[in-house]
Amino acid sequence: MRAWIGLGGNRDDSADLLSTALVRLAAEPGLALLQRSRLYRSPPWGVTDQPWFVNAVAEFETDLEPRHLHARLTATERNLGREPQIQRWGPRCIDLDLLTYEDLRLRSDELVLPHPRMHLRTFVLVPLLELEPGFVIPGIGSAAACLQEIDPRETAGVEPLDLTGQEES
Repeated sequence: MRAWIGLGGNRDDSADLLSTALVRLAAEPGLALLQRSRLYRSPPWGVTDQPWFVNAVAEFETDLEPRHLHARLTATERNLGREPQIQRWGPRCIDLDLLTYEDLRLRSDELVLPHPRMHLRTFVLVPLLELEPGFVIPGIGSAAACLQEIDPRETAGVEPLDLTGQEES
């Protein structure tokens, strides 16, 4: 099964933490990293008085059931230093979200698929479309069409992260 994971963080060294998370997840039984986007910088969403975020998206092949994969993501967050969130949308060192799992649509107390707000978030859509330009969000539609619906001022804030001192192209 194919699963898409959103990664983000804005505390500590988020770029390194995202890379570490991908390495750790890829080493887990039942998970194989297929591809990952570049790292992007994006303005905070929700609570805006905090540092900018580093975001990415990755595609995995998995034989884990969605709830088990979600549990692995949560455990990886904790192992990398994430503490329980006091403020919704507040700062965090690492955030791993299960965005989609094949074309499954699921609603439970612990997990909603596809991720219920992924179609509204430029910091998810831009790296997702880098990897899969024709991506379709189950039950919602074209990710590219969703991105077109977002305010261009928000879209303009998401750009490849410059790790070398020069902007990526």
